Amino acid sequence: MAIDPGHGGTDPGAVSSDGKSYEKTFTLDIAKRLSEKIKAECPDVEVVLTRNKDKSVALNDRAAIANKAGADLFISIHINAAASSKPNGYSVHVLGKSSNKNRDLFAYNMDVCKRENAVILLEDDYTTTYQGFDPSDPESFIFLQLMQNSNLEQSLEFASLVAEKLKSGPIKVNRGVWQDPFLVLWRTAMPAVLVELGFISNATDLATLKNSENKDKIVACLFAAFKEYKARYDGSMTLDVENETAVSAGQEKKTQETGQKKQEEKKSESVSAVRYGIQIFAGSKRLPSNDRSFLGYTPYVQESGKILKYIIAVSEDPAETKKYLPEIRKKYPDAFVVKIDSDKTKILK
Repeated sequence: MAIDPGHGGTDPGAVSSDGKSYEKTFTLDIAKRLSEKIKAECPDVEVVLTRNKDKSVALNDRAAIANKAGADLFISIHINAAASSKPNGYSVHVLGKSSNKNRDLFAYNMDVCKRENAVILLEDDYTTTYQGFDPSDPESFIFLQLMQNSNLEQSLEFASLVAEKLKSGPIKVNRGVWQDPFLVLWRTAMPAVLVELGFISNATDLATLKNSENKDKIVACLFAAFKEYKARYDGSMTLDVENETAVSAGQEKKTQETGQKKQEEKKSESVSAVRYGIQIFAGSKRLPSNDRSFLGYTPYVQESGKILKYIIAVSEDPAETKKYLPEIRKKYPDAFVVKIDSDKTKILK
């Protein structure tokens, strides 16, 4: 799990009308609280923060941090702003074109996209790093439309859970789930969402965000979304659902038999030898081995719950695998080496 506190350092993000409150402060505080809650209640989950203090982190590096950590989920935390003090509420975003097929991508949410993407202007040689992308030029967003997001299905699923759970939080207005061209989501190799937790330009939202108890409530909502998403995809957590119908004895027996059969099949198919490989991306869709996304490579597919990790250059010799990394990164810049042990993968430090 990777948590990305938006902005930081020389980039304050959105600023309140009185100039005393900064987006970067709220995002870091909420990110740290969420990290601690996940660690406390889900000790099996490794949480990485893209920043743990007030420092600048390039958008490109935020995705790279998550990718190198082998995160299975990415959430970027932000606070919205508007020229008017009237807009309020939260929204959740995934990478892509506008969610509304009748809406021009460049005519909606562009102010938000421009503001969140404009941080790259603080980076040296950003035109090279981001392939000539200019956040002040709407035409530059065209290249993001061409990016294929193999994790879109799961990103939308997690975004919907976040939007639903936040309804019970202190900020009640749900502005919906949107697909938008946010650069921070562009190069993540896992399901990823960006959440705008209220408007710093709205007096009511700002007062809510300043309150420590309310921030804990917001974190509880985000955690509830993570908890349900995790339960759906790896089955390692029991959901507390009100008025949940008890599973009948027959259904329970059938479930146990099916689970045992799957375990036996998986055991029979497993390879005992420890191997190493280079993970190029992950997603929920099983792609054929000749899919053009593999650029001619034949991948090894590692299942992690419902997430499929695509790995190439598999070998029992780590040195043999590592020697291919520089060349593979020319095609997959965020690829990284993993250790495959008993059908489980671990990032090779």
